Amino acid sequence: MQAIEAKLPHLITALPGPKAKQLVERDHRVLSPSYTRDYPLVAKKGHGALIEDVDGNTFLDFAAGIAVVSTGHCHPQVVAAIQKQAAELIHMSGTDFYYPNLVELAEKLASIAPGKEAKRVYFGNSGTEAVEAAMKLARYHTKREKFIAFYGCFHGRTIGSLSLTASKAVQRKSFGSLLSGVFHMPYPNTYRGGYGVRPEHASADCLAYLEGELFKRIVDPEDVAGIFIEPIQGEGGYMPAPIEFLQGLERVCRKHGILLVADEVQSGMGRTGKWWASDHAGIEPDIITVAKGIASGMPLSAIITRASIMNWKPGAHASTFGGNPVSIAAALATIDLLERSYISNAARMGEFILKQIADWRERHKIVGDVRGKGLMIGVEFVLDQKTKEKAPELRNRVVQMAFEKGLLILGAGENSIRLAPPLVIDEEQAEGAIRILDACISEAERSM
Repeated sequence: MQAIEAKLPHLITALPGPKAKQLVERDHRVLSPSYTRDYPLVAKKGHGALIEDVDGNTFLDFAAGIAVVSTGHCHPQVVAAIQKQAAELIHMSGTDFYYPNLVELAEKLASIAPGKEAKRVYFGNSGTEAVEAAMKLARYHTKREKFIAFYGCFHGRTIGSLSLTASKAVQRKSFGSLLSGVFHMPYPNTYRGGYGVRPEHASADCLAYLEGELFKRIVDPEDVAGIFIEPIQGEGGYMPAPIEFLQGLERVCRKHGILLVADEVQSGMGRTGKWWASDHAGIEPDIITVAKGIASGMPLSAIITRASIMNWKPGAHASTFGGNPVSIAAALATIDLLERSYISNAARMGEFILKQIADWRERHKIVGDVRGKGLMIGVEFVLDQKTKEKAPELRNRVVQMAFEKGLLILGAGENSIRLAPPLVIDEEQAEGAIRILDACISEAERSM
C-alpha cells in the first residue's frame, strides 16, 4: 500500500515481473485472442492516477482504462456509494420496474445536456449499446433508414455500431455483411486536411463534400436518419473537429431534417474541460451517446435526446441490465465530483500539459502534431514533418518504452498516442508524465 500512496511511478522489478509473467501465460490459454494488449501490465489495485501491478510496481496511469476512470481509480466517494447501494439493492431492471436513483440520474443528465428543450434519457451498459440505441431511435423517429459517419471514426463493435465504425479494417474483417445504407465521408483533419491536402480548409472542404458530392451523387438527404460524429475522434487520433465544422454540420442537419448524433462516449463527462466536447462549439445535438467516464469504471451508458425525439412506444427498445442501481450510484457520485472539482481540473491540467508540450514539434523531428482539449490530448508521430509520412512503428516503440519507465499510455489511430489520464491529476503528475514521454520520444529518435 505504501508504494501506491506516492504520486509518481515506482518500479521494483524488471517488466513484466515474475507474477505478471505467470498470469499473462494463463490468460493466453483461456481468454479471447481478439483482445489487444500493448504491453504486459497485470493490474492488482489502483488509487487516483496510480496503478499497482501484481509484483508491487507502481505506474502512473495516463490511459484511465481507456478514458473511463474519470474520478481516478477507486475514489473513496465512488466506492462508498457503490458499497452503500450494493447493500440495499443490486438489481431490479428499470425497464420493468421503478427505483429512485434511476430517475435521479436521468434528471441530472437531462439538466447538464445542452439546449433549452426538455430531455429524455435511455440507459444501457456500454458505449456500443448507446450507439445502437441511438441508431434505432433515429430510424424510429425520422422514418428514414440511412446514416452517415466519418472515416477514422469508432462507434463500437456490435453489428450496427460497427457499420458506422471506419477506424481499422481488422475490426470489420471476416464479419460478413454489415448494415446497408451507411455512408462515410472525410473527417475535418486540421493536420492533414480532408483529403490529405489543404488542412487550413478542412472544415469547408468536408462540408462541401457532404452537400456537393455525397448528397448529390450517393444518398438523398431526405433518406438520411442521422449523422454520427465524434466531436473529438478517439481512434482517429484524438483529432478535434473544428468549431466551425460542428456548427456547419448542425446547420446542414437542421436544413434537411437529419438528426445530429454526438458520440461523446470518450469525449464527454468533463474530459475536455466542459461536460461535453460539443459544448466547445455551442451546438445542440439531437442525441448524445454517453458511456466510459459516466460511472468511474462501473458499466453504464446512456443516450440523452431532445424529448420530442424520444417518441418510441413501450417495448420498442429496452435493456435488462441498463441503469443498474449500483452503476447508477457510482454515476451520481461521479457527477458530483466532476461538478465540484474535476471538470475545472481537467481544463486547468489540459491547458498546463498542452503548454508544456507545445514545442515538441520544434524539438522532436518525429512529432508531427500536438492537439486536444482538456485531458484528451493527442500526439501524432511522423517519419518526416514535411511529407507527414506516418510512423506507426515509432509510435508503438514510444508506448512500449513509456510502460518500461512506469507510464501507461495507449495509441490512438494509426500513428498517434492519447493522453487521457484520470481528471484528478495534479501538476506534479503531469510534469512527471511529460518528462517520461519526452525521454521516450528522444530515445525513439536516436534509434532511427
